[in-house]
Amino acid sequence: MLLIAGAVFAPFVALTDPYDLASLDLLNSRLPPVWVAGGEMPFILGTDTQGADLLSLTLYGMRTSLVVGVLAVLLSCTLGTVLGLIAAWYGGIVGTIVMRAADVQFTFPAIVLALLIGGLSRAVLPPSLVADLSMPLVVLALGLSHWPHFARLVRGAALVEKSKDYVSAARLSGRPPGFILRRHILPNVVNPIAVLATLDIAFAVMGEATLSFLGFGLPPTEPSLGTLIRSGYAFLFSGEWWLVIFPAAALMVLIVAVNLFGDWLRDALNPRLR
Repeated sequence: MLLIAGAVFAPFVALTDPYDLASLDLLNSRLPPVWVAGGEMPFILGTDTQGADLLSLTLYGMRTSLVVGVLAVLLSCTLGTVLGLIAAWYGGIVGTIVMRAADVQFTFPAIVLALLIGGLSRAVLPPSLVADLSMPLVVLALGLSHWPHFARLVRGAALVEKSKDYVSAARLSGRPPGFILRRHILPNVVNPIAVLATLDIAFAVMGEATLSFLGFGLPPTEPSLGTLIRSGYAFLFSGEWWLVIFPAAALMVLIVAVNLFGDWLRDALNPRLR
């Protein structure tokens, strides 16, 4: 909650605004953390090559990474849930096509598929449009690479619910399939979906950082944890270690925190563990 609060309220608690280049002073560039010789207040974690406060950059970068992660999970969760429900309800050739498509995608690592989508977008779209659509393209790449996890989970849970008496009663009463899926089956499979979505946010944040570090994610003008790590890595061996260590540490802590929250949510929503 502290990490999310810092990311959400970054414009109010950050010392500098990385989007406002006029507020930066090059004389403050490359300052070390305040506890290292040469460090100055109020730059607690030091500054980057433009004189921006690294703590402020980390807060804004965490904000961007969380937005990308949540949007990507919403896309993959929606797509996977819809396809999983359709595969469970209709079965037959429809279910086979959906699940075989998921199996084929499982053979490709998610990050490789995201890199492929990012590379194709850069080859097809003009550079100016790629820069403007960098965040939607990253969300699309990560969302399309993770939907099979939700499809397989939802299909298995929906098949169990489909065989129960309340679903048979709804079918006998003449309810259409869409109504039964939306009002009866979906509410009973939402708990495992919520747990998987929470855990998947960590993978999406890590995927965004990987894409940005490799140059296929957000541009350097859009601070995220991945772009900060990529920019700071060039100065790691020149002694300016804080430019990459602190964003990397923030990414690690964020991923661990999301995974811990997902584990807690799984235990809280599982009545057998209460």
